[in-house]
Amino acid sequence: MVLPALLTALEQSLNYYFNDKELLVEAVTHRSYYHECLDKSQQYNERVEFLGDSVLGLAISETLYVEKVFCKKNNKLVHTIFSESEMSRLKSYLVSKKILSQLALDMNLGQYLKLGKGEEMTGGREKHSLLANTLEAIFGAVFLDGGYDTAKTVIIKLYQPVLTQVLSSHTSFDYKTELQEISQKLFSSLPEYKLALESGNDHDKDFVYEVYLGGKCMGSGSGKNKKSAQSEAARVALEAIACSKTIDEPQLHNNQAVQ
Repeated sequence: MVLPALLTALEQSLNYYFNDKELLVEAVTHRSYYHECLDKSQQYNERVEFLGDSVLGLAISETLYVEKVFCKKNNKLVHTIFSESEMSRLKSYLVSKKILSQLALDMNLGQYLKLGKGEEMTGGREKHSLLANTLEAIFGAVFLDGGYDTAKTVIIKLYQPVLTQVLSSHTSFDYKTELQEISQKLFSSLPEYKLALESGNDHDKDFVYEVYLGGKCMGSGSGKNKKSAQSEAARVALEAIACSKTIDEPQLHNNQAVQ
């Protein structure tokens, strides 16, 4: 099979050239195109996306397991490894739809997608969830075509900038735990997460959650599941607390007293 020039450009950006070109075509084919163009499309990417999700998780987990980082202990920098809990939190962050969609945007993945007319008209090429899912499908396609080691190489190359940030800062990105500690310190209570919006079909749902501290909404976040939406809301709340001069400890206590 001879690829269109556009998909050859995608291979170049991945630095991987498929032996079975149909796997790449399948990876960038959305179900909307499949249903509208049955005579032109044999598969769409949901099955290979499912596989790619697992391949991505393994590649990131293995990388976190073998990496050593510097951290401060007794006022000295020591070489250490990530604990199981740190690996779990970091993996959750790195394989999140937020990171995947950003990587997809950075490589202009939207231009390569095969979409139906309806999805095209509603801005499918810029939808973060669709871009994230397609990138996972591409990882799955590389795995099927070239094996795990090849897929891992492609994944880590794309992830290198964000991995460098994570490994150099030793940041856990556990926003909910950090916000919980602040809330307990200020109010002796836990943050309250409220579902503000739930949309989409069963296969592709979107959630929006708001987080409240002391009865006041401090931020909202969206995600493909409740956990990621709440985590994003916690991140926004932490930014608000850190950046806004009006959101300091005395002010928060005053808000609680009024309510």
